[in-house]
Amino acid sequence: MSYRDPTSWMWTQACELLDEAERMHRRLFRLGAPQRAQAVWEPPVDVFEDEREIVVIVALPGVPAESVEAVLSPGMLVVRAGSGVPFSGTRCAVRRLEIPYGHFERRIQLPDVPLDAGRREFADGCLILRLQKAREAVLR
Repeated sequence: MSYRDPTSWMWTQACELLDEAERMHRRLFRLGAPQRAQAVWEPPVDVFEDEREIVVIVALPGVPAESVEAVLSPGMLVVRAGSGVPFSGTRCAVRRLEIPYGHFERRIQLPDVPLDAGRREFADGCLILRLQKAREAVLR
């Protein structure tokens, strides 16, 4: 399909908008549900790789660093935690609610190479995990 064809462009835009509306709908209606152990949102991630390490950046607005759990297993990284709505106990009206709240869990597929837990830092609302490739993986 060519982007010059207005029909295909409009169809692509419509599908993207429907996907976003569905994500927002799920997020909104799970906020009022009783606290559950299951995840109600997934944070966006970026993954970068070079010959020595894999860097995973997880966007976690409003999530306290000490509440984040990261579990590394072969080929998979699982990041989970939770955050509460900051003004949930006050009598204020919600005018806009776009930041996700509640329990989250994100499973991130990683290359199938031996990895060692490296540095973990929290900067600008993002968790940054540096996973060092094991020496044998680097030599391949």
